[in-house]
Order: sequence, then structure tokens, then C-alpha cells
Amino acid sequence: MITGTEPFVEASADVAPGAQIGAGTRVWHQAQVAHGVEIGTGCTLGKSCYIGSGSRIGDNVKIGNHAAVFGAQLDDDVMISPQAVLTEDRTPRATRPDGQRQDLGDWTSTPVIVHRGATVGAGARVAPRIEIGPYALVGIGAVVLRDVAAHALVLGNPARAVGWVCRCADTLDDRLRCPRCDRTYELAADLLSEMQTNR
Repeated sequence: MITGTEPFVEASADVAPGAQIGAGTRVWHQAQVAHGVEIGTGCTLGKSCYIGSGSRIGDNVKIGNHAAVFGAQLDDDVMISPQAVLTEDRTPRATRPDGQRQDLGDWTSTPVIVHRGATVGAGARVAPRIEIGPYALVGIGAVVLRDVAAHALVLGNPARAVGWVCRCADTLDDRLRCPRCDRTYELAADLLSEMQTNR
């Protein structure tokens, strides 16, 4: 939902001139948005979060306080909770083998992709090149080293699937039914999909 025609950028935020920010998006205290970032409409960027170059952020995305997003693609309706980190460099080093400081040409970006409606919990860490499926839920403090299926609930270090979650984020019961909103799902070949009902 767009709350205004212009983005709001709090005075202490640092938004690079080359960044694009959509209508109704709010950028709060001390947030930093790097050059070349594209942010959609109706988003919220919390206090002291960092959005690195190359990041592409859809509409209605919420990024929590002190989160760090390095080059990731975030689809619509994604939530990145406080202090979560999405990385993009699979072989990080401060210097080259000759001892010189690395620069942009010395590494390859392999960004995280987070699909529509998914949530990355507070303090979670996501390795480069990981893909998080639609409406998945990465639990608090999880360390994600492999792709996450749509609607999967993953916890721990390393993160492992422990159940399934509804579009509304509640955990599904043994019959793959949501106790909160009554949606039902079916599982086929490890792929969970919502069953169509006359809502």
C-alpha cells in the first residue's frame, strides 16, 4: 500500500545520488542506500540498515533496523528482520594475493534472491547465491547455506527445514492446514502449493 506520492528520507539517512526510491517508501534514521540501488513503492527501511550496490527491492518490502543487504534481489512483500545479513561474496578477502587491497574488479557478486512474501528472521545470516522461495520463513538467528523451498520453515545453524508455513506465516498442522486463516495446502514432490478454495 502506497502512503504518499513521494518517498520520505529522514535527514540523517545517507542515500546515494544514483539510487532510485519509489513512491511512499520511507527511509529512516541513519539508513544507508548505495549507488545503483533500486527500491520499489511502499517500502520501509529501518534505522541504520545498509542496502548495498546492485540491490533490487520490490514493492511493500520491510527491512528492519541494522539489517545489511548486499546486492540482493528482494521481490514484493518480503520482510528482512532486524540485524539480518544477506551476503554476496563467496570468496571474501581484504587483499589480493600480491598484498594489494581488493577493489570492485577482484570479486564476483553472487547475490541472494528472496521471493515474494518470504521472511528472513532477526539476526539470520544468508550465504551468497541462496534462493529463498515464496512465503518461506527463515527463523531467528538461522544460518542459511542452501536454498529454501517455498513455504518452508527453516531453523538452526546450519538451517534445516522443520515444517511448513502459511501465506500468513503461521505454521501448518499435520494436515497442511493453517490454524489461523484456514488455508489448506498440498505437498507433491517436495513442493507445497496452496489449494484453491472459494474464499
